[in-house]
Amino acid sequence: MPQSFKSRRTFVKASVAAGAAIALPGLAQAQAFPAKPIRLICPWPAGGSTDAVMRSLAESASKSLGQQIIIDNKPGAGGMLGANELVNAKPDGYTLSQLPHGVFRIPHMQKTQFDPLKDFTWIVCLTGYTFGMVVPADSPIKSVKDLVDFAKANPEKFTYGSTGTGTSPHLAVEEFAQRAGIKLTHVPFKGNADNMQAILGGHTMAASDATGWGPHVESGKLRLIVTYGSKRTKRWPNVPTLDELGYKTVSDSPFGVCGPKGMDPAVTQRLHDAFKKTLDDPAVLATFEKYDQSVIYLNTADYTKFARDTFASEKAVIERLGLAAKT
Repeated sequence: MPQSFKSRRTFVKASVAAGAAIALPGLAQAQAFPAKPIRLICPWPAGGSTDAVMRSLAESASKSLGQQIIIDNKPGAGGMLGANELVNAKPDGYTLSQLPHGVFRIPHMQKTQFDPLKDFTWIVCLTGYTFGMVVPADSPIKSVKDLVDFAKANPEKFTYGSTGTGTSPHLAVEEFAQRAGIKLTHVPFKGNADNMQAILGGHTMAASDATGWGPHVESGKLRLIVTYGSKRTKRWPNVPTLDELGYKTVSDSPFGVCGPKGMDPAVTQRLHDAFKKTLDDPAVLATFEKYDQSVIYLNTADYTKFARDTFASEKAVIERLGLAAKT
């Protein structure tokens, strides 16, 4: 065999080997992932509806990944504490968080530690909330019309709780109030559990929240007067939406699982696949149904695009409501 041909063949083999060696660390990391438990931040209190849903998703995804996913509750700051932690977390896939809809709007309202378009990996979107307003069963407010009439006669006297300033349950009511020409008094809480304690204890006149109020409505302690989706819920078909009542307010807040920026694409894909598989798990779907949540699936690319589009649209809403940060 000619020496020149041998040399070329040896060079090609060496090049292939070198290329494989360069690729192997990333490949090996993805294949080995996860090698230890994963921390999934739930930025809401334990015992609330989001906590229940996140625990169900974590338990199901753990089976696919072969490692435990541990829920770490970090309530407060309108659900922003998970986002704040991701900014400083290693992008190794072992620190994840639910990022609520507030991450798209609060940066327009005040200075934040994060930029939603630069600081996160939007791994997978899985579901979304059903929001609504409830009042005590013995309240004289039996409809949205009653609420509007009371608020017009008693400006700022009607108190309602939400899961925090800038959250979807807060902003939806503020948008409705603006369109109705009324002024209400907002009382922010750390999450659903605190919000429910306040209304059940008679400390607020209403609660705007996700369907953690469902059991209390079914038990007869609370009355659901309106929901905020684009259509009526399957579970409470007789309750109207704000949109159909003419207030042009729709809110459902899709969410899923996110990580820090700069994650290895192979690790991101591994997590995406594991959480996507949870949407076929009867136990997860039963939890969704319990809180009247539907499957809203977006892959990594589509979830990233959703984040970009929503950040822009929320800016317009915040400006219209007069809540934009003063510059």
